[in-house]
Amino acid sequence: MQDHEIVALYWARSENAITETNVKYGGYCRKIAYNIVANDEDSEECINDTYLSAWNTMPEERPDLLAPYLAAIVRNHALTLYRKAHSQKRGAGQTALALDELIEVAGSSSTEETVDLSLLSGHINSFLKDLSKNDRIVFVRRYFYVDSLSDIASALSMSESAVKSLLFRLRQKLKKRLEEEGYEL
Repeated sequence: MQDHEIVALYWARSENAITETNVKYGGYCRKIAYNIVANDEDSEECINDTYLSAWNTMPEERPDLLAPYLAAIVRNHALTLYRKAHSQKRGAGQTALALDELIEVAGSSSTEETVDLSLLSGHINSFLKDLSKNDRIVFVRRYFYVDSLSDIASALSMSESAVKSLLFRLRQKLKKRLEEEGYEL
């Protein structure tokens, strides 16, 4: 089923919207959620919350592409659940590791809060537009989808050390760009 047909089901308030969303995007959403919360039960909770949020918030400007809309929702639910579960301790999972990598660039003791700021988001989006396709894919897979270094390396036929080095260089470029644009670090 095409995305515009699924969106039409949401607007028609048909329960088939959830079923069709799960058929087409269930695996995609599960991977995003699992990369962040690293737990099957919590991932399923995030998926259910995502479908409910999509049901309740489908925008009037009906999205042409449902995948990025769902990715943003599931990511937000997963990060909220992750923060709640790790509010008193830092986990050793990929989420903490990926967010800790960005702390050097953002210069804050609370990376999660910093990344959520719309100003920083605008600077990062501008930075991403100027990257090569491969660099952008690596950066987004690591810091949006919270993919592990090994998953990124495997998907892009790179070594883990090459991915790690590339991410280091990208963080340095981002830091320099933020400083040049007057963003307070």
